[in-house]
Amino acid sequence: MQKIIDIRSDTKTKPTRAMYQAMIKAELGDEQNNEDPSVLKLQEMAAKILGKEEAGLFVSSGSMGNLVTLMTRAQSGDSVIVESECHILR
Repeated sequence: MQKIIDIRSDTKTKPTRAMYQAMIKAELGDEQNNEDPSVLKLQEMAAKILGKEEAGLFVSSGSMGNLVTLMTRAQSGDSVIVESECHILR
């Protein structure tokens, strides 16, 4: 039987017991201030795997990538000027 994994939304998946244990044991830090050890390790691993000098972050969808990009370039309440047919508007 083929197992289907739905990654459309983080609300569609439920953590396993092992995932909960990993969350409980994880070191915490503020990722927005570049202080979260887990995020830093993930970025470092991704950069190494992809042969990049700088850290990067894999995202599971184009929508998530667009959101991450917009959030790094603008702050809450800012306006972003895009063309009328830009895909991030749809």
